Amino acid sequence: MRLSLTQRISVVFSALLLACCGASAWLQIRASDLHDQEVIQALSHDLASHIAHSSALMGADGPRPAALRTLFGQLMAVNPSVEVYLLDASGRITGDDAPPGHIRRTRVDLQPVQRFLANDALPILGDDPRSVDAKKVFSAAVVPGADGRLAGFIYVVLIGEARDALATRLAHSTVLRTTLGLMAVVASLGLFAGLIAFGLITRPLRRLTDSVSRIDASIQAGSEPVPLVLSRPAAHTGTRDEIAILERTFAQMVERIGMQWRELKRQDQERRELFATISHDLRTPLTSLHGYLETLSLKDDTLEGVERRRYLAIALTQSAKVGRLAQSLFELARLEHENVQLTLETFPLADVVQDVFQKFELAAQARRIRLRAVVPPRLPAVCADLAMTERVLTNLLDNAIRHTPEGGEVSVELAGEDSKVRVVVSDTGPGIAPELRANLFRRAFSSGDARRQGGLGLLIVQRMLQLHGSVIELIERDQRGATFSFRLDAAPLRTAPRT
Repeated sequence: MRLSLTQRISVVFSALLLACCGASAWLQIRASDLHDQEVIQALSHDLASHIAHSSALMGADGPRPAALRTLFGQLMAVNPSVEVYLLDASGRITGDDAPPGHIRRTRVDLQPVQRFLANDALPILGDDPRSVDAKKVFSAAVVPGADGRLAGFIYVVLIGEARDALATRLAHSTVLRTTLGLMAVVASLGLFAGLIAFGLITRPLRRLTDSVSRIDASIQAGSEPVPLVLSRPAAHTGTRDEIAILERTFAQMVERIGMQWRELKRQDQERRELFATISHDLRTPLTSLHGYLETLSLKDDTLEGVERRRYLAIALTQSAKVGRLAQSLFELARLEHENVQLTLETFPLADVVQDVFQKFELAAQARRIRLRAVVPPRLPAVCADLAMTERVLTNLLDNAIRHTPEGGEVSVELAGEDSKVRVVVSDTGPGIAPELRANLFRRAFSSGDARRQGGLGLLIVQRMLQLHGSVIELIERDQRGATFSFRLDAAPLRTAPRT
C-alpha cells in the first residue's frame, strides 16, 4: 500500500515517539533503581562491620556458627529485606539462615567485596547467593581469626528475596498503573500534536501537489498550463522556508513553460501559414509552367516559331521562379536548423553596396528606378561574413525594386555609429500596410496580395543578421515607401607600425 508523504512522516514520527517514550521510561526506571541501590548501600554501609565486631559472635577459635545463625535470623526478622551470610577467606559460604533449597551458589566472588572494602564509588554490585546470575548491592566486613589473621567475611545482601517479591506484587499496583497511564496520555497528546503539526507543515506541499496535478492535466489535454497561484504573497522573496522557495520556483518554471508553450504554438501556426503560402506560391508558377508545356506538346505541329519561342520564354520564366523559391526555402531551412558558422573578415561595406547595385542596374534602368548610395567619408570597414552581408543587401534591394513604381528611387545610406556601421535601405514604393508590420519578420506572406508584404527574403535577412548579433528594423518615416535598417560591427582600427 502506497502512503502519501504526510502519512509516511506521521508513521515515522509515531514510531520515533513510541521508541523515545519507551527508552525514556526504561532510562528513568534504570536511573531510579541505581539511585535506590546507591542510597541503600550508602545507608547500610557499616551494617556488616557492626555484625563482624559483635563479641557474642566470636569465640576463642573464631566465629561461632550457631550464634551467627541465631543473629542472622534475628536480623532478617527485623529487616526482611536483608540476607546475611558468613564467607570464608576464599569466598565460600560457611554460614547462613536461608530456608532449605534457596541457596543457589556456594561461593561469592570476592572482587566486588574488595572494591567495597576499598571504599570505591557506590553502588557496587555483588553476587546474590540465592540466584544463579543476579547481582545486588551488599555490605561486607572482614571477620578476624583468633590469631589475628583473616578468618572470613560478613556478607550482607541489602535487597533480598522478600523485597524482590514485594516489588513484584507492587508492580501491578494502582500507583504503577497510574504512572503508566499518565505516560500513555502524554505520548498520545504528543502524537496528536505532532500529527497536527505535520499536517500544517505539509499543507503547502499538498496544495502544490494539487496544482501540479492540474497543470499536468491541462498539458495532457493539449492546452496551455494553468498558472500556479502562490499561497504566500510574492513580496516575501527573502523567506528561508524551503517549501515557499520550492513553490515560488515551480511557479516561475510553470510561467516559463507557459511562455514556451505559447511560443511553440505561435511557431506552429507560422509554420502552417508558411506551408500554405509556399504551396500557393509554388502552385501558381507550376500550373503556368505545366500549361505552357502542355500547349507546346499538343500544338507542336501548328505553332509558329515566334509563338513557340514566346511559350518557351514564359515556361522558362516560371521555372526560374520555382527554382528561386526552392532555393530560398532551402537556405531558410539551413539557417534555422543547421549550426551555421560565420566566416568573419574585414571589408569596406561601400564596395559591397556597389557590387549589389551592379546586379540590379539593368533591372532598375528598365523601370527607370534610380539607385542611390550615400557613403560618408572615412567610413570604417566592417567585420562580418562577406557572403551573408552581400545576400542581405541583395534581398533588401530586390524587395525594394520589385515594390517601387517606375520613376521611383531606391537608396542605401551608410553611417558610422560608435563601434557599428548603420545601413539604411529605403524606397519610394507603397510602403508596408500597418496591419502587417507587427509580423513582418515572423512569417512569409503570399506574393499575390495586392498590398506591400514581406516574404522569404525578409526571413532570410532576419536569420542572417541574427547570426551577426544584429536585428532588422522597419523605420517609420513620413515619406512614402518602406525603410529598413540594421547595424554591423565596425572593424577595429589598425595603427600603423612605427618606423
